[in-house]
Amino acid sequence: MFTLEQIKEAHSHVKSGADFPAYVEKLAKLGVRSYTCYVHDGHTDYVGDDGYHIQTDTTTAEPLVVDELTDIDMFKERLKIHQQGGTSFSVFLTDAAQAGVEKWITDVTARTCTYYDKAGNDVLVESIPTP
Repeated sequence: MFTLEQIKEAHSHVKSGADFPAYVEKLAKLGVRSYTCYVHDGHTDYVGDDGYHIQTDTTTAEPLVVDELTDIDMFKERLKIHQQGGTSFSVFLTDAAQAGVEKWITDVTARTCTYYDKAGNDVLVESIPTP
């Protein structure tokens, strides 16, 4: 199965949102089926076949507080800026927390990325283009 080192190597080629489809393609080849990124501390759970999963360490110095109210328009605006390379991952996590986004799940097989609020509602679903 895949390792954190393999995932980090694949991610090292991501410089902006334009690189994201190729990254997802690399994850698929490694055997990643989906992954969930948690905004409060930036850790990510990667899932493969037969229940295999690994988890990254947290990426935030202090836990972020995810807003109770979701501001989807603000989130879409900040997501677009991030995807164009305008913000770092840590800034994007802060923006997501302020917009009330608790996590996102990338379904590598279905090639979708779904963002969720604290109540578990999906607030945005994006299709990931094929590279």
